[in-house]
Amino acid sequence: MKLGKYFEITSGGTPRKGGGDYYEGGNIPWVRTGDLKVKNLRIIPGRITQLGLDKSSAKLFPCNTVLLAMYGATIGNCSILKIEAATNQACAAFLPNSNVNHDFLYFYLKSIKNELIGMGVGGGQPNISGKILKNIEVNFPSLDNQKRIAKVLSDCETLIQKRKESIELLDEFLKSTFLEMFGDPVRNDKGWEIVPLGIISEVGSGKRVFVNELVDNGIPFFRGTEIGKLSEGTKIEPKLFIKETHYQKLKEHTGVPKIGDLLMPSICPDGRILRVTDSKPFYFKDGRVLWIKVDESIISSVYLREALKEIFRKNYKNIASGTTFAELKILALKKIIIPTPPKNLQHNFDVIVEHVEKLKISFSDSLTELENLYGSLSQKAFKGKLDLSKVDVSGMGEGGDGEK
Repeated sequence: MKLGKYFEITSGGTPRKGGGDYYEGGNIPWVRTGDLKVKNLRIIPGRITQLGLDKSSAKLFPCNTVLLAMYGATIGNCSILKIEAATNQACAAFLPNSNVNHDFLYFYLKSIKNELIGMGVGGGQPNISGKILKNIEVNFPSLDNQKRIAKVLSDCETLIQKRKESIELLDEFLKSTFLEMFGDPVRNDKGWEIVPLGIISEVGSGKRVFVNELVDNGIPFFRGTEIGKLSEGTKIEPKLFIKETHYQKLKEHTGVPKIGDLLMPSICPDGRILRVTDSKPFYFKDGRVLWIKVDESIISSVYLREALKEIFRKNYKNIASGTTFAELKILALKKIIIPTPPKNLQHNFDVIVEHVEKLKISFSDSLTELENLYGSLSQKAFKGKLDLSKVDVSGMGEGGDGEK
């Protein structure tokens, strides 16, 4: 059945810009596409007044309306309203329908996000029109089975979110442990001996690799964005490579990253610093990736990475330079003052980090499995190939999410 047979798909509007009477003191929640980041939308920062609602095409939609971003940077994102709210014109609204479970609709729209974007028309930022949405065909199972599908996918999403939270908690644990053991490295409140980074480590970048030297297969070649992702533990598939012979020449003449070296994007306000932990060969883009060759006999690379993360988080704007993008420069990195606590204390921290990193790898692998499971369940569910006979929805409310 086409969505247009079930829903009169509509959208909202934006009160006149500069109209203070339309915004100031307003108490009506007003949703923009940037708000569509969570499944159940309750917290909405935007507000308009009753006059703004009356004098514009903005509409007030009831709880359990499903919203979809039709254009802009968040195109295809969707949420379920959990309060009464108005929206702007970029949000498509699917009002509650007694024949369609709103959770089911949310998960279905989420499952076809890429297809929706592909259906869009326009240039750099394609638009999804109401007409396109109305013509989308959906295989609607019975209402009870809609609830069962929503229950299965919701439970899987909850597991994914909990796993992500566990990984974030491990990061917070490391951060708090570092500060407890070593204090704030910017203030050096524990009074450790201090030394410029350039004195205890070699700071620089790689040798330039030209575009015509890149090949389709060989030794992975990473740019700043990829180094940042690797630092977060994200598994990536290399897209660029250099020849083995080229890599060997670099290794012989200028060296290549080794275990314990630190690499970071030149734009690194959030401390995305990669510590090399294995001997798998790779190389990187000069200038956009900075390279710290760590002498472990002087300072622990594990300790140094965490110290630099804290320093960047708290003092990045005073280290980086540039008007459009604040970039790190080699000279500025060399001048960063590093507290140097006793090596035995650094070693104790290394042991803690090693245990935490093993847990993070385990949790990350589990997260990948859960995300793959979610994708598989979603495909099977909307193709009618999922066994729903044992899914208990007796305690669920009208919406299928336990809410009345």
